[in-house]
Amino acid sequence: MSSIRYTPATICAIATATGRGGVGVIRVSGRDLLPFAAALSGGKTITPRYALYTDFLAADGSAIDNGLLLYFPAPHSFTGEDVLELQGHGGPVVMRMLLSRCVELGARLAEPGEFSRRAFLNDKMDLAQAESVADLIDAASESAAKGALKSLKGAFSDEVHALVDGLITLRMLVEATLDFPEEDIDFLKAADATGKLEQLRQRLEKVRATARQGAILREGMHVVLVGQPNVGKSSLLNALAGDDVAIVTDIAGTTRDTVREEILLDGVPMHIIDTAGLRETEDVVELIGIERTWQAVERADLALVLVDSQEGVDEGLERILARLPTGLPLVFVFNKIDLTDGQPEQDTHNGHPSVYLSAKTQAGVDLLKARLLQMVGFSAGAEGVYLARARHMDAIGRAAEHLTLAATGWQQIEIFAEELRLAQNALSEITGEFSSDDLLGVIFSRFCIGK
Repeated sequence: MSSIRYTPATICAIATATGRGGVGVIRVSGRDLLPFAAALSGGKTITPRYALYTDFLAADGSAIDNGLLLYFPAPHSFTGEDVLELQGHGGPVVMRMLLSRCVELGARLAEPGEFSRRAFLNDKMDLAQAESVADLIDAASESAAKGALKSLKGAFSDEVHALVDGLITLRMLVEATLDFPEEDIDFLKAADATGKLEQLRQRLEKVRATARQGAILREGMHVVLVGQPNVGKSSLLNALAGDDVAIVTDIAGTTRDTVREEILLDGVPMHIIDTAGLRETEDVVELIGIERTWQAVERADLALVLVDSQEGVDEGLERILARLPTGLPLVFVFNKIDLTDGQPEQDTHNGHPSVYLSAKTQAGVDLLKARLLQMVGFSAGAEGVYLARARHMDAIGRAAEHLTLAATGWQQIEIFAEELRLAQNALSEITGEFSSDDLLGVIFSRFCIGK
């Protein structure tokens, strides 16, 4: 009936979110599900891809619920197998009863991501597209949702496939010369192998730049506020968040623990972490908060160094700066310009960007938001991005390294050919054409049940 490659047991799961709702959906996937559907509907005629209004029956013939039953025969379904969707009332009890009936009929409960995994294994989508299903569900902004949908429709995969096809063509050219070593260099020169390689490298860099934008949309950036007590860290957090999420007083040491808030800047998630003021103290509780501050700093992607514009950078702040991790990007924020008659502006301090603002009046806060987007490397209003994950960026990075080695060692044909092969394998990991079962297990285990 179908060309299914992957045919394990029938699985079932509640596909709608946990809780009460007007409609609840149970999804079933497996082989030859018409008898399964007949048992649920009391033997009614079922037409593929047409909704059947029916009672869903228990083993004794009594109705568990009523609603719509849809049947999608293999291979024309989400998973590539026979799929049933049972759309009933969205009460938790009735959903559990109907799910139990599906188990009675021979299905087992699906594992997280198992429907999407079957779709991948049955060639209904590649691995990057499968991951974008979860990304679309988890999207925290409109921009992230658009990027996830773009990946789901195959835009990212198409770019990767084009690069792989180009590498395959170049590899065929290079490896054909291995049988004629006395002519290989001249042949490669005549075929412009290095020119073709350079074109691939440039295209890969464009894909990398676009994917980096998508990775920012998906993952966001962890920004930690550091500085001495009473410089306005909590006030700045409130100004960035647009709400009073942190307690603000004139008493130094008010913040004794990390306070986390997620904000969106042009659709980019920013995980802002307010921390305890860093100073010498014997207060046990404050010491714990200071230790947590340093832990947050170690995990941060960017630090906003708060400075009281009335005091400037003093010895206490210099000690803090000396302890910050090497290579951590910094933005100096000179706060309280409302007390110095200063004007909002951007500048530099010791080679680092600086912004002059007032968290209290919010003058200059927009300048800081723009600087944050610039620091994260995100282009506001970018429409062409597709969401990318850390593993995608790692694979692209390794492919770029191999192409660089190929470019520098192209006159040694064996090395040239091997580096091209390794670059192709790295890119093929993105779409799942070259991947281990362990990797697949990790990826799909992070999906929600019913997907």
